[in-house]
Amino acid sequence: MKRILVPIDFSIQAEYAAKVAASIAKLNNSKIFLLHMLELPVGVIDPASYGTSSNTPTALLFLKRAYEKFEDFKKLPFLEGIEIEDSVQFHKAYDGIIDESVKHNVDLIVMGSKGTSGLEEMLVGSNTEKVVRNSEVPVLVIKKEIENFKIENIVFASDFNMDARESFQHILDFTAIFNAQLHLLKINTIHNFETTKDSSDAIRNFINDFDLNNYTLNIYNDVSIESGVLNFSKVIDADVILINTHRRSGLAHLFSGSITEDLANHAKLPVLTFKI
Repeated sequence: MKRILVPIDFSIQAEYAAKVAASIAKLNNSKIFLLHMLELPVGVIDPASYGTSSNTPTALLFLKRAYEKFEDFKKLPFLEGIEIEDSVQFHKAYDGIIDESVKHNVDLIVMGSKGTSGLEEMLVGSNTEKVVRNSEVPVLVIKKEIENFKIENIVFASDFNMDARESFQHILDFTAIFNAQLHLLKINTIHNFETTKDSSDAIRNFINDFDLNNYTLNIYNDVSIESGVLNFSKVIDADVILINTHRRSGLAHLFSGSITEDLANHAKLPVLTFKI
């Protein structure tokens, strides 16, 4: 992951995301692209007539202020020593993030999130959810400040259907960057019951032919998939929760329902999504 995109709206959550991105960049000698989407008030400028609109001076003022904020942002101590490129674009946030990720051929998007009601809400906020659902590259969602970002234990939660194997090598590559232990996790619920043997066989068939060394195989029973993922992550003191997502259905098929406040707090863990 040599090219990391961090959308910046100058919120504290964006700073949290940039701090994590900086930790990854320093570990992997990566370049960071800081991107601010300038969503101007309706009527300020028509992008199709840029340079001719009577409101162009107003738009240029917004642009100037954005770059001034960027100059201050880039002075944050944790960004020191990292190759950084910044950009301000007149675009809707979601469209701009996807377009810029393609333009710069990035390997990872790191985004901040304001979600406070568990893993589901964290990943279904308007812009974050759209990026997660449609991005062709992994998206790391950061919810709180992480002072010393490190990854020692990664939970890969999956149903281990064979269609997810295509992205599994990328998951292993990410794990290798941190020399972390990968915990393969299949959740068993009363509504989708499966014997331990069947679940274990599914996981073993899934990882067959892949070169895995430092990993554990886990079947965990809980009242829901979401609760199971969060509870298991708490038990092993996970650093990151890793999941697959589909363009068509997003995350709704995997995470649904309400959870307790304790689980909501634990959902502040970073969550990394990979497209199937």
